[in-house]
Amino acid sequence: MAAETSSSSLQLPCVFSPQSRQYLALCAQDGRLRIWNTDSKTLHQEYVPSAHLSATCICIAWGPCRTVKEGPQRKKRKSEVVLGEEKADLLAMGTAAGSVLIYSTVKGVLHCTLDGGHSGGVNCVQWHPKDSLLYSGSDDTYIIEWDLQTGKARSKWKADRAAVTSLCVSPDGKLLLSAGHIIKMWDLDTKEVYRKFTGHSTAVTTLRFATTRPPDSNGLYFLSGAAHDRLLSVWQVREDGKDKNSVVSFTLTDEPQHIDLVASNNKEEAVRLAVVCKDGQLHLFEHFLNGPCKKPLSPMCSVQMSDTKDSPVPIPMLAAALAAGTRAVLLGYGTHLQPVMEKLEINTAERHVCLTRDVQTSMSISLETAVSKVKTPFVGDKSRVLAPGLPGHQAPVKGTTQGSEKRKKGTETREMSIAERLGEIDLSAVSTEKGAPKGTATLQTDNFAVLLLQGLESNDADILNKVFQTRKEMVIKKTVARLPLPAILPLMEVITKRLQGHPIAATLMVRWLRAVLMHHTSYLASLPDLVTQLGVLYHMIESRVKTFNKLTKLNGKLYLLATQVARSDCSSSADVDHKAKLVYEEESSDDEASGDEGLPDNDSDNWEEEEAMEEDKDPDSKGDSKANGEEDMERGNESEEDFLGRRHRQHVPSVTHICPSAPLVPVPGLSFTSG
Repeated sequence: MAAETSSSSLQLPCVFSPQSRQYLALCAQDGRLRIWNTDSKTLHQEYVPSAHLSATCICIAWGPCRTVKEGPQRKKRKSEVVLGEEKADLLAMGTAAGSVLIYSTVKGVLHCTLDGGHSGGVNCVQWHPKDSLLYSGSDDTYIIEWDLQTGKARSKWKADRAAVTSLCVSPDGKLLLSAGHIIKMWDLDTKEVYRKFTGHSTAVTTLRFATTRPPDSNGLYFLSGAAHDRLLSVWQVREDGKDKNSVVSFTLTDEPQHIDLVASNNKEEAVRLAVVCKDGQLHLFEHFLNGPCKKPLSPMCSVQMSDTKDSPVPIPMLAAALAAGTRAVLLGYGTHLQPVMEKLEINTAERHVCLTRDVQTSMSISLETAVSKVKTPFVGDKSRVLAPGLPGHQAPVKGTTQGSEKRKKGTETREMSIAERLGEIDLSAVSTEKGAPKGTATLQTDNFAVLLLQGLESNDADILNKVFQTRKEMVIKKTVARLPLPAILPLMEVITKRLQGHPIAATLMVRWLRAVLMHHTSYLASLPDLVTQLGVLYHMIESRVKTFNKLTKLNGKLYLLATQVARSDCSSSADVDHKAKLVYEEESSDDEASGDEGLPDNDSDNWEEEEAMEEDKDPDSKGDSKANGEEDMERGNESEEDFLGRRHRQHVPSVTHICPSAPLVPVPGLSFTSG
């Protein structure tokens, strides 16, 4: 298996040797390589690289089996000459410093070091099945072909814009698969792209060829797995080039950590697949690859392992290997420091199998204090050291006096319980002493993702209320995006409970529910029992949506009524001014003046008295009026138009209450007479 891990994930590489499965190679976090013998179940070799702390091992891959001489031996007779047995010898290790270490398990020494090629950490290494060639992919987006005979790079080319996280060589040694997010197939003779595939949304961590058929027969298949992805995708290499999308998918309970398969040689032979997930479960698949399959395939059998205590604790599985001829499975489980290897046959007729084993997970190391060379440093009374855990935890260390007596060999020492240790942790915020450094670190409780995770694990209502009271959309989105995948289902359960409570709390929970569905829909869709886990939420939403149509109709009717009432109120409150904007007064005769008594005069209010005084002052005016009357009688034969024109020229009208924008309004009772 090539490139079991990448720099984006924290899983440690763990690989069985090819063919005989005699050895199990593991790399610990400190960079040490340990090789265990699966037959004797003991530690076979341990190798500590010179830069194991600064250049930790990221990926490992076994080379093809070969015949190796194990050193000087006595000369054998002709009758004793036997053909050399092929053994798994070379082991390639990619480091974070960009170098590749080649270790020989037969000789127990470092074979060679391949450096100077990559400028970033090596994420994956893959051996050529026939030639002494090695391929490596790195964060610097390049692929290098190494020649192990010379120890130098044979060729180097840019593979992708992003980091190369996985590699795989075809069984015939002519094609090479590389992947970051997009999967590319290269022709090793020309170093050109042969095919491109869609790939995954996250970094691809596993690439394996599932068949040994040539690509020109539409029978070449390979599978891929990615980080944080619960599906294994199978891709078909077609002659017409219409092969960008996957044809088959296998469902898992968590992201794949270790994959082993028995390839198919023809259409009548099924592919057998063993997948160890990050949650420690083993899934077995068996499928005939003959074209696309619409529905994702469930595992034929799922295997879990637990201890024999009263309250069972699951035991994580590290790796699994399938035997080519039999149905036996070689398992590696436990811890990376002390794994347990076991070969057994699993009854695949049952969908779920739980194995119980008595495994001692803790290693007890007893040291006599009289012989121990470890010295305890003398610490002052005012000294403080940081305890492991969250930043800001301060644990006081009691100083030891030089005159303390040595512990005797037979004295009993009582270890402090966890409660006592937690009680001695000093969570003081800021030191008040003079000379103390400013800004002493305190508990980082402002991180909503950490608070929410703590609240979900402890089921603390106060912490959950503090987190859920936020109304900022950006804070909610970032908090949900930073949550680990195992915390999504507990969060959905809490959201479902709070949605059924007070309406104000339900409005806040809708924002969190929307953020969860936006960021983790692919994770929720990959859960096999999603309907049972989120059934309450689904029925609650469905029951509330049923009344939405009726409420919408009622809202529309109420809106129409409210608008009509508002318009009627506005029309009734508006006052209409019935007063005339213009009055036209005609001073034609005495009869007409008698009809205009109701009209006001701008000059004076006592107009009758003023008219009488004017008559007394001018007696001759009466005679003039009579003369004018006689003239009018004489001209009785004139036409009406001439009469009106003449009368208009003789008498000048007086206009009051003039408004320039208002039309002329005739005065009621105004008429023209010839007398």
